[in-house]
Amino acid sequence: MKKLLSVLLVFCLLFPFIPALAEDESEVFYVSDFSENAGAWYTRGDETQLNVSDGMLNVTGRKKKSDLAALDLQLKDGLLYSFTAEVMQTAKKSVEFSMTVERKKKGTTSYTKLGTVKASQGEIVSVTGEWLVEPYDSYTFYISTVGTSAVDYSIVSLSISVSDPYHLSAVTWEGELPSLKETFADYFDFGTCVSQADVRDGGRTALVRKHYNILTPENELKPDSVLDVTASKRLVKEQNDDTAVAVRFGGAKPILDFARNNGMKVHGHVLVWHSQTPEEFFHVGYDRKNAYVSREVMLARLENYIRLVFEYMDENYPGLIVSWDVANECVADGTSSLRSSNWTKVVGSDFVNRAFEYADKYAPEGVKLFYNDYSTPYEPKLTGIVNLLSSLVAEGHIDGYGFQSHYQSNTPSVDEVRKAFDRISALGLSLRVSELDIAVTADTDKTREEQAARYAELTELWLGYADRLDAVQVWGVSDGTSWIREKYPLLFDARLQPKPAFFSLVNVPE
Repeated sequence: MKKLLSVLLVFCLLFPFIPALAEDESEVFYVSDFSENAGAWYTRGDETQLNVSDGMLNVTGRKKKSDLAALDLQLKDGLLYSFTAEVMQTAKKSVEFSMTVERKKKGTTSYTKLGTVKASQGEIVSVTGEWLVEPYDSYTFYISTVGTSAVDYSIVSLSISVSDPYHLSAVTWEGELPSLKETFADYFDFGTCVSQADVRDGGRTALVRKHYNILTPENELKPDSVLDVTASKRLVKEQNDDTAVAVRFGGAKPILDFARNNGMKVHGHVLVWHSQTPEEFFHVGYDRKNAYVSREVMLARLENYIRLVFEYMDENYPGLIVSWDVANECVADGTSSLRSSNWTKVVGSDFVNRAFEYADKYAPEGVKLFYNDYSTPYEPKLTGIVNLLSSLVAEGHIDGYGFQSHYQSNTPSVDEVRKAFDRISALGLSLRVSELDIAVTADTDKTREEQAARYAELTELWLGYADRLDAVQVWGVSDGTSWIREKYPLLFDARLQPKPAFFSLVNVPE
């Protein structure tokens, strides 16, 4: 706090040398003008028909709202797609249209509404929208009517353009920005989480190389990315062994390769979690329609899974992963008890202990094993976390604790964070700030200054624990790709420009 004036002075001196990023260059991705035929459009609905006339795609025979014209698209995550469609209807005085992308991942369907528009009878109207694409297995675009009305309609045209809004190639600075990893080199590693899209983007990779020396895959080492349910089910049948497990690492490989090629460390996240773990993992024959497996079978599956993960990493990326979150978010909010989950239901209350036992059994020498959780400074959860850690320390299989630090500008208080650090460090554990971001309510000069002050005061506190603090890792490369992008929580904005929070951090150790 006492350094805020000098923080802002540094920002004012440096920021004018950063020119505004040129307008994003967009490219045409797809066009439908229906000058000849329907192209790749198809119908949904048994009686729905498509026909092209007068340069329009006519959607007729609709019985319900879900009867519509659809178009499958091959979209790339991390890119910004802009959609413009012209539509018309002649059936009613006024009809509202909705433009939507249906997306699927591992059998689950969700939707992104791109925009809506009202069309008077016989009027051609435009509906526009844009979407920064996130990774899914498939994407389907469609236009339908809102409400119960299933009137026939026409699509006059569709155009889709694509751009990379967070590319850094056009960004230059007069005078070098300080490097976060170099600023804190005498204290702890400084890192971030990254996705596949991050390590495939020239702008984001330039930023990551400059500022971070330790990476965490954001989702690519979580159980739903690593556990191969289909292959596991096949192994169970082939081997007549319900404890068989198969794993895959295609999602994580680009990140691991990037880290290795650039001399960076990796923190693995996460082996055991109640979320983002396939339901099939807990059922007989890896079939969710079957009963849950026994405790003994589930423990054997857990051990096999952990063993296979460590064996793959040791064989393919020896020495790259320096630490792992063995278990994540196992203490329930607002209590001191374990969270109810499939793990407690199938294994019991000692599932965390057994996970650490197996991880310690198979982890290469020198790899640290962490428990990771959020809302650590708040009681009674803090006591529950301490109790769990104490049982793990007693068994001798744990090395450290990760403080997920998804905080706000005014909560938790610095005193609450300090007390939590003191209680947990008293157990003799290594510490990590594992998922740092500071959410704000809007992106204004005032909130940016408040956010900068918050980052500074917390970092000053953490420097006092540098002798036992392994790393501080922000949770994302920029506001534009953050899991809470609407709360502008990170050190770089959506255009990869440093915010006051960045300069507040690099000023703290001085």
